[in-house]
Order: sequence, then C-alpha cells, then structure tokens
Amino acid sequence: MLLLISSLALATTPDRDDSWLNGDRQQGPRVRLNAEVGALLPVSHKIQFDQDGTYFDYVKDGGQDNLFATTRWSADLDLGQRHSIVLLYQPLDLQTSVLLQEDLVVDDEVFAAGTPMALRYGFSYTRASYLYDLQPGADRELAIGASLQLRNAVIDFRSEDGTQQRSNRNIGPVPILKVRTRQPFGEQAWWGVEADGFYAPISYLNGDNNDVVGAILDANARVGLELDSGVDAYLSLRYIGGGAVGTDDDNTGPGDGYNRNWIHLTALTLGFQLR
Repeated sequence: MLLLISSLALATTPDRDDSWLNGDRQQGPRVRLNAEVGALLPVSHKIQFDQDGTYFDYVKDGGQDNLFATTRWSADLDLGQRHSIVLLYQPLDLQTSVLLQEDLVVDDEVFAAGTPMALRYGFSYTRASYLYDLQPGADRELAIGASLQLRNAVIDFRSEDGTQQRSNRNIGPVPILKVRTRQPFGEQAWWGVEADGFYAPISYLNGDNNDVVGAILDANARVGLELDSGVDAYLSLRYIGGGAVGTDDDNTGPGDGYNRNWIHLTALTLGFQLR
C-alpha cells in the first residue's frame, strides 16, 4: 500500500520550489482540528456468543439495514517538519429495535421467535497516533507511523419487556500500523488517503490473553478544497471493518466465552479542518 501511495504522490505532484521550508511546519508546533459529519451504512455485520449460539446477522435480522448518522473528531499536533501526533475519537453506537423472526441464542439465553428486541452494538474508539513525514511540506504529506487504539465495546441483547438480557462489555488497547498522504492538485484542491489497520493471529497483539484472531481496517479516501480564513472543506469516503474470533479464558459465564464478530461499514462524510 505504501509503495502504491508513494508512486501516486510522485506522479501527481506538480513542479514547485522548496518554499515550504519557510512555511508553517518550519515555524514550530501547530494544531489542526478536524470534524466530520455524515451517514454510515452497515454492509455486513454478524456476531455469535457461545459455541452453540446463533451466528446473528445484524443487517438481515437486527435492523441495521439502514443509514445511521455518524461523526468523527480529531486533532493533529505538528511538531516541526516531519513529526505529528494525531488524537482521534470515533463514536460508533448502533441501536435498533426488531421483532425476531427466528429463535436467537446468546450465551445460553434463548430469545424466542416473535420477541420484540432492543439491540445495541456500541464500539466507539479513541486512538492516538504518531506519524513520520517522508515528504514534508506545508501543503503535502506522505507519512508512516503507528497507532494505539482503545476500544470501548458494549453489546446488548434485551427483550423490550426487560425480562431477558445478555450484555457483553470490553475495554482494551489495540496496536495498529498507520499510513497517510495528502497531495495538492490545481490551485487550492487536494486529495488524500489514510489507513489504520492490522491483522493479528497472536494474542498479545490484539489485547487478549489467548489465541484470538483479530483484524481492523479504518481507511478513507478524500478530496478537499482550501477555503479562506485557514479552513479546509473535504468529502470523505470511509471503510471501517474488522472483528475477532476466539475464546476468553477468563470467562465466568454465562456461556463458554467463545465469540465471533465481523463487521463491515461504509461512511460518507463532509469534513472541515481548521488550520
């Protein structure tokens, strides 16, 4: 991916002088604030708790066959020409109400067909990243680095009358690799690509204490325009996906601690950056 981005960046970079040496990134630390708002669409989302549990399809049977409002908040701290720290908060809380068409088994609890259900899939995350810029400039970037993501998972299955419920909650750190580029075209326009991701069949890489297979990819492509007064506006197409399969050795019940969870989301957002 990095080689592809590098080739694209070199191919699309116009001939310019080195005036960026006297630009903002040469003058010391600066902060850039980002906010995005738009719509999120679950493309595929399936989950299972317990080896004998239902492999439940949220999109087909759980009310996620719809658009959800989404926001995204981040801040960049540029430290000189090449070093940046990025802080991100991505809220993700999908709540739906459905009437079960078939029996649903979650951690030994059987929700019968015809039961009105309140479902919640919360997986908001906070991320801190470090980036090293291979192509420093006031109007361009080609950076690689690493992130540490903190997940905050709340997954609830509850009958509307409150008589049945299963809830799974988890907080854990996840180390991730990161790449990001921004390249100008025309007088004020630019394009960019950003990706945070990993695949880990090793327990200590995905925040668990056993052999869980896990994967994460948070990637987007965007096009933007530099406006007046130090503000950029941009349109972003994003993919958020991943999941895990494994058994929690510390599980105390109900259920045997096994879970399988794979989610694939797309989002289209309008963003603004304050430079």
